[in-house]
Amino acid sequence: MEEKDQDLEKKTSQDFDFMKERIKERPLNKKKLIRRTIITASMAVIFGLVACLTVLLLEPLLSNWLYPEAPPQNVTFPQETQEMSPEDMALDDEELKDEPDIEEIKQEIVSNLDDRDDLERLEATYDKLRELTGEMSRSLVTVTGVTSDMDWFDNTYESSGQTSGVIVADNGRDYLVLVNKAKVDTVESIKVTFCDGTDADALVKKADPITGLAVLSVEKKKLPDATQKEIGIVTLGSSNGTDLVGSPVIALGSPVGTGGSVMYGMVTSAGNAIHTVDSRYKLITTDMYGSEKATGILMNLNGQLIGVINQNYNSKDMANVVSAIGISELKKTIERLSNGKNQVYLGVYGTDVTVDAHEKQHVPYGTYVTEIVMDSPAMSAGIQSGDVIVAMDGRAITTYQDYIEALRKLVPGNNGTLTVMRQTQEEYKSMQIEIVWEGLE
Repeated sequence: MEEKDQDLEKKTSQDFDFMKERIKERPLNKKKLIRRTIITASMAVIFGLVACLTVLLLEPLLSNWLYPEAPPQNVTFPQETQEMSPEDMALDDEELKDEPDIEEIKQEIVSNLDDRDDLERLEATYDKLRELTGEMSRSLVTVTGVTSDMDWFDNTYESSGQTSGVIVADNGRDYLVLVNKAKVDTVESIKVTFCDGTDADALVKKADPITGLAVLSVEKKKLPDATQKEIGIVTLGSSNGTDLVGSPVIALGSPVGTGGSVMYGMVTSAGNAIHTVDSRYKLITTDMYGSEKATGILMNLNGQLIGVINQNYNSKDMANVVSAIGISELKKTIERLSNGKNQVYLGVYGTDVTVDAHEKQHVPYGTYVTEIVMDSPAMSAGIQSGDVIVAMDGRAITTYQDYIEALRKLVPGNNGTLTVMRQTQEEYKSMQIEIVWEGLE
């Protein structure tokens, strides 16, 4: 029986021998493993880059959708209807409730000047002037333009230039800074330094090649609350006052060529006109001698801006006299630049027709064309020197100022009509000229 069981067990063992296998480990393919690892890592990097780009592109859109930003407000400056007296230019008490009493400071300065032999009173006068200057300086900024360049060894370096600017408006979203256009024309980046030393990036909102001015925009949200409370917006005064000549003024910004400089003086003349293309401005001169490259602003003792310093129109023998373009004529230009709007450009130098010329030579009243700019829209339209412009789009023109104001109301790109009187052998004949109003670039 035992033998039988042993035979059966042996037979069973033989029957299942075919199921016994030896498991071998597959050989490791190192090249394939490295290739798969590289592919996986590359895919991860590509996925990461795509994710980053997606976030960068969509984040501003999502932010604007979730937290829409209020559009900037339109900037407007009160326009003058008649010449203003010094009393009219004084700031309202309501506007000065949180500010030093500028009228009181002004009266104290004037009273102290009555006795120049008294040293203490003279010191008190300058103390008050410093106080007034400090208040005015809250609206001043330093504008730095940065440009990359290459040296002789092909090494890249950055060069920078500085000029003074003034905060002229707050449109709710940006602070708007008036500055010399030439200082920011070809720079790669612009930085504005405010009165408390805070820096912020700025962009050119609009520039005017005729006056050489530009308006920069600085986003308010990029400035700390403390800075926004510290800085001020300059008040635009008037340069048309009858008592402007002989009045005391303060030059701020860079009147001696360096930032943060200050000069005290008085207005010596305000009757000279600056004749520029399609416009005319008043030149204010002072008894202050500064730099030929001076920039900045001219302020009266009411704390109001009455002129933007510009030395380009000084005669050769008066090159260092601090001079400025009157603010009354600049207000509309600054307003347009602050709102980023373009102005129609015709390319005409003109003047008024005098009563004598009208009565004796029968020259019609209008804008007498003295010169045409080469390759300008006026030249293309066939306007000539000696023509008299008497209407623009149906609006009557009787003086050169009428022409300037009419030009400001036109919209670039629109079709228009010019009515011109041209002298023939014995009389002036009317001509209708169809024209497309071109914008000033």
